[in-house]
Amino acid sequence: MEGGDIVMKPAWLEGLLSETFFETCGLHDTSRKNEKNIFCLDCCHSFCPHCLPLHNSHPLLQVRRYVYHDVIRLDEVEKILDCSNIQPYTTNNAKVIFLNQRPFRSSKDTANTCFTCQRILQEPFHFCSLSCKVDHVVDEGEDLSSIILGFKESNESEFARAQFEGLRMDSDDGGGVITPDSILEAPSHFHASSSCSSHDMGSSSIVHQIPKKKKGRDHIPGIMCSPGNRRKGAPHRSPLS
Repeated sequence: MEGGDIVMKPAWLEGLLSETFFETCGLHDTSRKNEKNIFCLDCCHSFCPHCLPLHNSHPLLQVRRYVYHDVIRLDEVEKILDCSNIQPYTTNNAKVIFLNQRPFRSSKDTANTCFTCQRILQEPFHFCSLSCKVDHVVDEGEDLSSIILGFKESNESEFARAQFEGLRMDSDDGGGVITPDSILEAPSHFHASSSCSSHDMGSSSIVHQIPKKKKGRDHIPGIMCSPGNRRKGAPHRSPLS
């Protein structure tokens, strides 16, 4: 590629990396589960689960929340993009990758960092997020087709169905659909953080309280207590003969 040429991102990839997810859908602002967490690769925009019938035959991706940031399941996105060398994270028994880079955290240990934002990474990964890998390819002046696998080559309706086999009807608000696991459980080292809210942490922040046992002799099993025997006194002995 000649110097000065600009590498253009496909509209769907540009939209996926720049979209603001988990905002309220304007078409279903009074419905439950109305956060925009599904991205249409054909229409290049996000929508809420209630809009799903409008994109029935389109290729779709579901975006989830993980420790305050947007992530996508690795087994879904790697069907259309080469995600090698992007550091994954395991949560809810599935691997996810971050869509965009997170705030930079400096560290004295610079043995292995992201090629784009210098965030500390585990070996042998080179990118902390999908956007960092895409930006690196663009900055190097390489052709993005080298990492785009192309969802157009597959059957789009089958691709869409494969992503949303877990969808179920929501009968509480008169129909519609909801997406499972839109908020992912954070790992144990995030649970200890006092800044984590129940909305962002999902079910991981729910504390199950064990009911306390009532005190008192009347509740001790195996011991009979009568009203006339409440005070402890001297034992009664048989009279001497």
